[in-house]
Amino acid sequence: MQLTQDLELFPEHAVTQLLFRDVNNCAELRKMAMEGQISGALINPTMVVDPFQTLVAANKAVHLQKVGKMKTRSLYSEIIFSLSPTNNISEAFKRFGVSDSDRAVLVVLVHNRGDVLNEDDVMSKVDGQQIPADQISTLSDIAKIKKLYKVTPQEEKCGSILDAVVCRMAAKDVV
Repeated sequence: MQLTQDLELFPEHAVTQLLFRDVNNCAELRKMAMEGQISGALINPTMVVDPFQTLVAANKAVHLQKVGKMKTRSLYSEIIFSLSPTNNISEAFKRFGVSDSDRAVLVVLVHNRGDVLNEDDVMSKVDGQQIPADQISTLSDIAKIKKLYKVTPQEEKCGSILDAVVCRMAAKDVV
């Protein structure tokens, strides 16, 4: 159900993604995350095309944490910010973070590769149905994603929406 992948650039770290739908307590989860009771990024899955997108964001966040260049206060908020095509932090949280009325949540956890992950701790706090993380596209709002990332029809002819999204995420620091 969960998806755990090692970070290529930081092999000592792994990223685990847990996806839930029919969630009844997003407001409570958001409050717990802000108070540090949940050590994970709570992401709105409607704005994610593929688990690779969040893996890229996590990789970037870990890198920025290691070099001391994070723009937000925590690794998990940096993951949410890294998903955004813009440098506006509050906008990133509005678009990619979980809102009180959401009915689905993607939980992204970063941990040491050798550690036994206690995902039961997170799963016990979510009042919803866990589904395999690789089924995130069933919850994606492609029209919203295309609009936010300004994906053109020409781009779709030569690559995937995921390619365009990851390109925008990577280029925001350069442009």
